Amino acid sequence: MLTKQSNVGQAEQTYYIIDFDSTFTKVEALDVLGEISLIGRPDRDDVLNQIKAITDRGMSGEISFTESLVLRLGLLKAHRDQLPALIENLMGKISDSFQRNKQFLTENAANIYIVSNGFREFIVPIVTSLGVRADHVFANTFVFDETGLIAGFDPKNPLSANGGKSQVIRNLKLDGEVYVIGDGYTDYEIRASGLANRFYAFTENVLRPRVVEKADHVAPSLDEFLYHNNLSRSQSYPKSRIKVLLLENVHPVAVQLFEQEGFNVEIRKGALDEDELIEAIRDVSILGIRSKTNVTARVLEHANKLMTVGAFCIGTNQIDLDACTQKGIAVFNAPYSNTRSVVELAIGEIIMLIRSIVPKSNMMHLGGWDKSAKNSFEVRGKKLGLVGYGNIGTQLSVVAEALGMEVYFYDIVDKLALGNTRKCKSLDELLAIADIISLHTDGRKENKNLISYREFSLMKNGVIFLNLSRGHIVDIPALVDAIERGKVVGAGIDVFPDEPKTNNEEFMSALRKLPNVILTPHIGGSTEEAQANIGNFVPAKLLEYINNGSTYGSVNFPELQLPLLKGAHRLLHIHANVPGILAKMNSIFAKYHINIHGQYLKTNEQIGYVITDVAKEYADEVVEELKGIDNTIKFRLLY
Repeated sequence: MLTKQSNVGQAEQTYYIIDFDSTFTKVEALDVLGEISLIGRPDRDDVLNQIKAITDRGMSGEISFTESLVLRLGLLKAHRDQLPALIENLMGKISDSFQRNKQFLTENAANIYIVSNGFREFIVPIVTSLGVRADHVFANTFVFDETGLIAGFDPKNPLSANGGKSQVIRNLKLDGEVYVIGDGYTDYEIRASGLANRFYAFTENVLRPRVVEKADHVAPSLDEFLYHNNLSRSQSYPKSRIKVLLLENVHPVAVQLFEQEGFNVEIRKGALDEDELIEAIRDVSILGIRSKTNVTARVLEHANKLMTVGAFCIGTNQIDLDACTQKGIAVFNAPYSNTRSVVELAIGEIIMLIRSIVPKSNMMHLGGWDKSAKNSFEVRGKKLGLVGYGNIGTQLSVVAEALGMEVYFYDIVDKLALGNTRKCKSLDELLAIADIISLHTDGRKENKNLISYREFSLMKNGVIFLNLSRGHIVDIPALVDAIERGKVVGAGIDVFPDEPKTNNEEFMSALRKLPNVILTPHIGGSTEEAQANIGNFVPAKLLEYINNGSTYGSVNFPELQLPLLKGAHRLLHIHANVPGILAKMNSIFAKYHINIHGQYLKTNEQIGYVITDVAKEYADEVVEELKGIDNTIKFRLLY
């Protein structure tokens, strides 16, 4: 049993008073009973809304509890035979954090009381399923008429009257500290009556401002309450304390996934510059960005809690990966999620440019009419040159071949050609062969101005040129010169060396108003399908890392796909890749006679990542000694 030391040195009991509706469960039980009892009635929705409004007014203290209860029961028209369906429904609506912490409820059942203005008939089956004692449940009881309809409640029960919860606690005469956990004003009244040491406003399911402002502490989950009081819990660190910062309009599904996990999520629409990000990143554990926000070494110096960065895009050149690795920050991206969208844009632009559709369309908007085949060609039989043959380049080659094009590619990495695609020995060879050139390289610094005056001079006269990869790869003055000289007769550019941070800034470029040039605002991967895919993919990787320690898919960490953690504690040790770290860790485990359930190690050039699953019983000194090993970068504990 959990105890605390009193001022006179004697063990003092601590008691936990827990509300039921919207605390132990996610819902108000009488609201759910109304959904069941009113089935088939034409005014069902209106009556349910009335019941919920009365519930909220009573829980916020706007009307008395007794008045709230009388009004709701009068609207329900419920029958005894409908209670089993209610109980079955509530069994599936137990609050997530209570389900996670069944062990706490079971181990401390002698000190836990459920005090609710709800009804024993449905509360007892729910709470006893998680180990709470039935004789520690204090609640109202229904009164039924001769036909079994709920006619009211027992007026002799103190919980049927205003101030009833305080009266129950007074009658219990608890000798020790009393902590109250609840979402309603009646829970706060226990504290206001001087019968509790602290009131925790529970907000996992509902947040009532009038209740929160009265609380000694806000508990977004039971995990937070247990963490605040250093009590045994299912999570090593409450997720409500994990702050997520999402920038640049990431897809709403990503926000939803993080919020479902119980994280504290902050959203900002645009990109942030370095100073703005330094200010915003303090106390952030998970950072989500797209392509315009630069995560520099200077930013990372101020990221005191940052564990992982998610790039909601393909590229990661906007992130200082070396600095992240040195600080033990895992980086993930979405290498495949928007591939199809980029390929479709490339194909569409190739056809538009080779047919000279853009100038003809512009002329018609001005009233002109040029019905001719001049400078209009089919793509069939044309030679497409791909600079870069990664995920996008390979898929583009397949689609282009299906349209009858001859495809050539150049990549610095040896790649297997798909279909009839042919590999060129050098970039120069490819530039000289292709009728259409499309860039699909990564954003490494070495690729800056990969295509400049010299490269344009090697191309065929009348070439079609596309850059849907990275803005700094193309020397813009050289491209402008090639267009003005007719070397390039059509260009599609989606990325630029300097891009507006928000949609409100003006786009400035020497490419504006040039003939047969399609300019798009970095939207190669901006389709609803692609953004939804990215919005699901990247959070999944970040959550796997936070919740399980898995790094599969990380662009800078050793990749490990870990099994789910069961019946053990998981120790995650990130360190500089020097010899002897694993031996030092295992010597600590041996010293304290710790049983190892599983151990995993992987390294890259810079760091090593050791995951050890151990039996739950071990001394606190173990963690401190593991943290104290020389060359330790970061240590985390999961359970």
